[in-house]
Amino acid sequence: MHLRLPVLLLPLSLCLSLVALGQDPTSASTAKNEKECGIKAIPTCALHVAQDEWGIVTAPLRWREPEAPMVVAFGLGTTLALATDTAAMGAVGVHPNRENEANKYSNYAGLYAPPAALALGYVIGSAHHNHHLQETSILAEEAMADSIILNSGLQYAMDRQTPTQGNGKGNFWPNGAKTWPDGQSMPSNHSILAWSFAHVFASEYNGIGTKIAVYSLATSVSAARVVARKHFPSDVFVGGVLGYSIGGYVVHRRSTESSLNNLSVAPVRTPNGTGIELSYNFAHR
Repeated sequence: MHLRLPVLLLPLSLCLSLVALGQDPTSASTAKNEKECGIKAIPTCALHVAQDEWGIVTAPLRWREPEAPMVVAFGLGTTLALATDTAAMGAVGVHPNRENEANKYSNYAGLYAPPAALALGYVIGSAHHNHHLQETSILAEEAMADSIILNSGLQYAMDRQTPTQGNGKGNFWPNGAKTWPDGQSMPSNHSILAWSFAHVFASEYNGIGTKIAVYSLATSVSAARVVARKHFPSDVFVGGVLGYSIGGYVVHRRSTESSLNNLSVAPVRTPNGTGIELSYNFAHR
């Protein structure tokens, strides 16, 4: 595998920092007092996306010691997935008909259905004066916009071939800069979009049925990308973790309804060492 480590390490370090982004207590803002995004406030929506994107890409500057276990777990998971990618794709095998069906499913369930559902949710919320449903639809759209912007940059920075390109081993920067870009396999667009959408909905409507539905959808979309031989397992793993983190970040920063905004996590130092303080605002609602 031809790795261009200086180029690859920067986007990976950003990925690692994003894992705990949604838990960063400094990521919460006074967004509740800002003008809300909506169909009649498109410039506000664009501003929110730009502000959140800046917060996402500058995440490495807000590294905190309590985040280390999650970051280490993500790093180990990615390393394991990368080490077993080729064997995993060999186990999946080549089945053109199955690949075609999996590709269709992932496109409909991962690319087309979520935006359509969010547009419908916003319309229904507006018609019934349901602010919660309106806000959920808007936040999910914002999270997906943040995800695709970030992912586009990461894909070009990593320049990884897909399972059907080159020698099928998912090389990074296989020909250096001579033929760049050679592939945009990592992270997976479908995976990062599905998981950012799922996390926003699961946070705003945190019933067990909703969580099972949206996370099952995201999982199936990620798996379908591998079955369709469009991505390696590590591609959908990285995309899924980043999407989940971005969804949590947007909810924590923008939501006025989610219970996540009543829960705060902060590092504390005591005479016995460093710990984590959890607090919850029971006065909400």
